[in-house]
Amino acid sequence: MKSLLHLWQIWALLSAVFAAATAILAKIGVEAIGSDLATLIRTAVVLALAALVVAAGDGFGQIPAVPGRTWLFLVLSGFATGASWLCYFRALKLGDAARVAPVDKLSVVFVAVFAVLFLGERLSPQGTAGVVLIAAGAMLVAWQ
Repeated sequence: MKSLLHLWQIWALLSAVFAAATAILAKIGVEAIGSDLATLIRTAVVLALAALVVAAGDGFGQIPAVPGRTWLFLVLSGFATGASWLCYFRALKLGDAARVAPVDKLSVVFVAVFAVLFLGERLSPQGTAGVVLIAAGAMLVAWQ
């Protein structure tokens, strides 16, 4: 039997819990400052934390071996993340966290669609139903 730390489901669930905490903490943190500055502060903390984790695992030594294609897609992913965070913090500044976060989670729907279109992945009928329900749920919460 696999250790719990080797199950992707555990890590995905932890990601969801931390994302929920992020929304609540960010909503409180962005109240007194601009959303772009709040994003910068959050990003600096994320960078420092990631650097500590990589340093603890001796990952910095792997940098010279990273292929160019990997760099390209990780840099593009970083731009997408930055744009997402800037938009997310602006939405939190302007709206209720309980409505902003579900709309943000429409990213799950977009990932499923993009994975089918660009990665050739296939959704089962249950997977398709789940994605549709996620979209419907997000819309119901957001547009009360």
